[in-house]
Amino acid sequence: MDGRSGSVCWYDWWGTGDGGDVDTTTVAVGTRVVVRRLLRGRAGPSGGPAMTDVVGRVVARTGEVLRVERRDGELVDVAMADVVTLKQVPDGAGRRRTRPARSVDADTLTRICTRGWPPHEAGRVGDWELRAAGGFTGRANSAALHGEPGRPAAEALAEVVAFYQARGLPPKAQAVVGSPGERWCLDHGWVAAGGSHPGAVVQVADLDPTSNLPDDPRGIVVDSVTDDWLALYGRAGDVDPGVARAVLEGCPVVGFVRLEDAGELVAIGRVAVTGDWAGLGCVEVAATHRRRGLATRVVEASLAWAIARGAVSAYLQTMRHNTAALRLYRPYGFVDHHDYRYLVPPP
Repeated sequence: MDGRSGSVCWYDWWGTGDGGDVDTTTVAVGTRVVVRRLLRGRAGPSGGPAMTDVVGRVVARTGEVLRVERRDGELVDVAMADVVTLKQVPDGAGRRRTRPARSVDADTLTRICTRGWPPHEAGRVGDWELRAAGGFTGRANSAALHGEPGRPAAEALAEVVAFYQARGLPPKAQAVVGSPGERWCLDHGWVAAGGSHPGAVVQVADLDPTSNLPDDPRGIVVDSVTDDWLALYGRAGDVDPGVARAVLEGCPVVGFVRLEDAGELVAIGRVAVTGDWAGLGCVEVAATHRRRGLATRVVEASLAWAIARGAVSAYLQTMRHNTAALRLYRPYGFVDHHDYRYLVPPP
């Protein structure tokens, strides 16, 4: 797959050897690269070996495998013996945006969101992602119905039900409004989840690597969840703290924003970077410190942290009726991308 367009690219290679003589021992973890690799067992248009490019950031390296994180957060393991060429590409302010954030399709963005909020357990039904995390948040405890299930809808939905029942969780699906997944659910009697707001809006924004976000000396970003941070995050109150931490800390590149006042934690946020994308969320301000601009400082600290780690696009998920949150993010260029809702089997 070509990391820029999503289409397969073919190259003819008239060199000698099998690619194993390329020196990959000096490439540093964190470097953004384009790797040309052999597709073994496949021929190019002119009869020579077929090749494809993998574009992304090196996240791990062993003697045999180079692990690259693509722009959408997908991890690709490239065998060292299959590497034909490896070149470093610009990072940070030197990078060029290939397309605006709003142009990504809803299925791809849903997968990106899952990588930024990973479940404790995962399964698949075709392209559908089954996500479970002890009941901690709907996003981590629902089946993301993107792509094709690879079998009749009734059979696929029965597998969704069985997955959650086996874990003592209520079966639930997350479907983009207007998508085939939503239609399949409705056609088989599934209904909107209980509550007055059974879904959310996903917003996206383009990030400017050259932007000068204000430096906040009282705001820090740490790489793990502390007890006081978890206590301020209200949605973690009714679940096992270990399960909540597993989800919150599950993304390889994640930061937890802390704003303190006289040693007291008064505002928090979370930012996860997967590939080119940053996911913002968990913004909370202590009740006694609201209306002081602390939420804005949390957002700006999150964006600055993400940009410093190579993010060029950002997303967030919030309730459509949460006008305060929508107002908070609007100055940073966030616009609607799509809505999703939760559906459950008929009683």
